[in-house]
Amino acid sequence: MEDNVFIPYLRNRPLFRVDRDILRPSYLPERLPHREGQVDQLVQILVPALRGERPSNVLIHGQTGTGKTAVVKFIEKELRAADKMGLVHYLYLNCQIVDTPYGVLAHIANSLVEGLADKVPFTGLSVDRVYQVLLERLDARKRVVLLVLDEIDRIVAKNGDDFLYQLTKVNEDLGRSCMCLIGISNELKFTEYLDPRVRSRLGDEKLVFPPYNAEELRDILADRAAIAFQDGAVGQDVLSLIAALAAQEHGDARRALDLLRVSAEIAERAGREKLSVDDVMKAKNKLELDTVIEAVKALPTQAKLILLGVLLNEEAGNTRLTTGEVYATYRDLCRKTGIAALTSRRVTDLISELDMLGLVSATVKSFGRGGRTKEIQPSVPILETKRVLEKDEYLADLRGHRLQVQRTLFDPRP
Repeated sequence: MEDNVFIPYLRNRPLFRVDRDILRPSYLPERLPHREGQVDQLVQILVPALRGERPSNVLIHGQTGTGKTAVVKFIEKELRAADKMGLVHYLYLNCQIVDTPYGVLAHIANSLVEGLADKVPFTGLSVDRVYQVLLERLDARKRVVLLVLDEIDRIVAKNGDDFLYQLTKVNEDLGRSCMCLIGISNELKFTEYLDPRVRSRLGDEKLVFPPYNAEELRDILADRAAIAFQDGAVGQDVLSLIAALAAQEHGDARRALDLLRVSAEIAERAGREKLSVDDVMKAKNKLELDTVIEAVKALPTQAKLILLGVLLNEEAGNTRLTTGEVYATYRDLCRKTGIAALTSRRVTDLISELDMLGLVSATVKSFGRGGRTKEIQPSVPILETKRVLEKDEYLADLRGHRLQVQRTLFDPRP
């Protein structure tokens, strides 16, 4: 048994007192520091539901990690506890997962029945038929349905706003029951693209969740750390550093909690009983690399070729690339892989998109009589990013490929 590879790590004293899921965004704490105001506003809007009356529709705005989803789930828990008469039916749907009108209507209808035989099938009916089934089930008895659509902008982007119009007028087709919509969106300008009729119906009430500042993030982290860790495992210096780093990135509480959890895992694997500032910096680098890898994996093949060309030039010592040099390398890589090359103009557009994603840095430079061009440099770790790119089956022929260093007789750049 002593030869088992897990034994040395099992002997380490764990930093976590309880399940480390306490530091994940899915965990719902007993209190939500610095969101008491938003909770109170939402309670005041929704309290008529407990009297059997229809509340106003609500649209919640705010950047990622500002507590929007946590607040609506906290409200759900409190509503269920306060609903002694069983008048309120609360349903939360994430529109990144359920992203079609059929899917949303079917989920609402199925949440109103318990027997499997009465469930609406995942497919096979018309949307109009599912809508009629939903109306029948809603009006089976008096109730108030509170429907939360998280990432509501996603379903509109995919299907248009006609479906939202149908949902906002569902109360006109009901006799005994009623429905209230609570939409959550990261896009502050989401409503500007909606039909005016949908906008006026959906946005009866609006709540904006501001980003957390460093002090607020530190309070959130301190609350979770007190539950999650052994006494003395996390010092105030570590919490303050994590809060400051997360506050620099739009005040994202999810980012702060991830950073704390990964820092603790790094310290625990090293057999230490207390987190250090070094653990935090290692965790920051690890999370940033993971973000880069996911962004690179999601790129289309043509963009991957362009990024690989930039990385190969950097590797070969050509660190100040012009758009023309990137295009020349890109065309060479296209020939080697058999992929049809895009036009120079389209490649320039893709370079701008890579710049927006933070994968390259493209700065406009003026060379006097030499004209103006973009100077392009990679903004990602070269070796790790190349490994990800070379795993693409379309780029298999470029594994281990290196550029020949070319020298020009005259370079207009200083």
